[in-house]
Amino acid sequence: MDRMKPSIAALPRDAWRLARPYFNSERRWYARTRLTAIIVLNLAMVAMDVVFNFWNRAFYNSLQDKDWDSFTNLLLTWNTGKGGFLPGFTGLAMIYVLVAVYRTYLNQGLQIDWRRWMTAHMLQDWLSDRAYYRIGLASDGGAAKGEAKATDNPDQRIAEDLRDYVATTLSLSLDLLSNIVTLFSFLSILWSLSGPVVVLGVTIPGFMVWAALVYAIAGTLATHFIGRPLVGLSFRQQRVEADFRFSLARLRENMEGVALYGGEAREGAELGEKFTAIRTNWWAIMQRTKLLNGLVAGYSQIAVIFPIVIAAPRYFAGMLDLGGLTQTAGAFGSVQGAMSWFVTSYRELASWRATIDRLNGFKAAIDAARAASGEGLQLVAAGDDNWRVTGLNLGLPDGRVLLANTDLTLQHGRATVITGRSGSGKSTLFRALAGIWPFAKGQVSTGPGTRLFLPQRPYFPLGTLRQAVCYPADPTGFDDATIRQALTTVGLGPLGDQLERQDAWGQRLSGGEQQRLAIARALLIRPDWLFLDEATSSLDPQSEAELFEALRRTLPHTTLVSIAHRSELIARHDQRLDMADLATP
Repeated sequence: MDRMKPSIAALPRDAWRLARPYFNSERRWYARTRLTAIIVLNLAMVAMDVVFNFWNRAFYNSLQDKDWDSFTNLLLTWNTGKGGFLPGFTGLAMIYVLVAVYRTYLNQGLQIDWRRWMTAHMLQDWLSDRAYYRIGLASDGGAAKGEAKATDNPDQRIAEDLRDYVATTLSLSLDLLSNIVTLFSFLSILWSLSGPVVVLGVTIPGFMVWAALVYAIAGTLATHFIGRPLVGLSFRQQRVEADFRFSLARLRENMEGVALYGGEAREGAELGEKFTAIRTNWWAIMQRTKLLNGLVAGYSQIAVIFPIVIAAPRYFAGMLDLGGLTQTAGAFGSVQGAMSWFVTSYRELASWRATIDRLNGFKAAIDAARAASGEGLQLVAAGDDNWRVTGLNLGLPDGRVLLANTDLTLQHGRATVITGRSGSGKSTLFRALAGIWPFAKGQVSTGPGTRLFLPQRPYFPLGTLRQAVCYPADPTGFDDATIRQALTTVGLGPLGDQLERQDAWGQRLSGGEQQRLAIARALLIRPDWLFLDEATSSLDPQSEAELFEALRRTLPHTTLVSIAHRSELIARHDQRLDMADLATP
């Protein structure tokens, strides 16, 4: 899989593909202005490093010459010796601190604004055209074992990968810019300080510059050779970490079911397997990082002494004073460090490459899902009050066909029940009527008015009971008395005093209570068409029948379409459609 072996060379293109929309958006002037200010402050830091380089030379020369006046002036005010005008350390340090503080402050402000914009737009794209639903249904069986899927763990990609992408993009790009400017700023200094050297009868001018170049190239090649596997390992580590976290969250959400089954051992074993994947991949990262750290640490240590050793002959020959030697070492360190940016940033580049691949893969999956949203079942307005399904072809993700070229009519004002054997496709037909099932073709002519679909397992948003009861409507649209009356009608009257209580209502309420609360939503919203997919199946037959009659009594102008299997409930409908009859050619 190409995504598992990405190219470092393609990083700028792939990173810019994600960044460009923000810097061309309605926030472009804020983004560009703040980024420009950050760049200016970064360049100011480089300029101050150059000044410090000359200051160090003058300072060490004052120590060598035992020049007390120059020593104190360089520390406290300014000095105008043979090195020209140089500000004192006190003023330089104050300016340096101020620039460093505001560089970080502006950087953090740009980070959160950029992340907010990208998060909002990725969430909008993910939720639009029900891309999240289609992605969740999509099969990715073509991915080999151990490879990452383009759609795994969307929560991590939106919450963590976007955060890491923004922070690392700014960090690496600004650091690279600073290193480029540092390179050119110190190159002329190092060239003038190093002088010529004769090698095999050939005079090489600026030999320290060439030494820094050879040293950096050797380090870069060695680092890339050793560190390249970290890109794929970092990519996989993000996935296995997210898989483990998702499994923990899933266990928390289903803790009662696990407890009733006594499935702790099984859950523990599965969680252990997922953590083993983390440990195995982490161990591989450790082994590769150990080699890379050994190289980088050795490379950095040699770089400390290397310029002094190279320049020492000129110093002992009297061609350099102590300040010149320290300035040469400092300039060499700056030039060599700038040339070695790839070496010192390789681990961060590997992690950044993995993050960019995950985001680009996820974005491509969203775009593909939204592009396909126009396919499948077409919902159009009907010419009369009925719902009509024409030429319906209903299938499953694995290609199995449930209904072929089927027509059916749901009559306005008549309660219709859809029945059939388990697995015959009743719930799939329910999703197709809602217009969310992507593996269907045909046309649905929808009757006039509003509609509400209640699945067998209700969804509960995070928040108060009031928000849970009114979902998906705005809670402010209903007064307390109306909400309490709806709860009383469905048999949840005691909950009327807990409307402002925040709780995990999907776990706090029993299955039957959850379904009663979902019916209360219908009583509040009062749709013209109400579709119920075994929405009362967790209740006993008598309670189910009573709740259905309460629906018909309270919502006399609502047309009910139910999926049911109990004869008592089936008998309370005006029309029956059986899946076996619909599937008959």
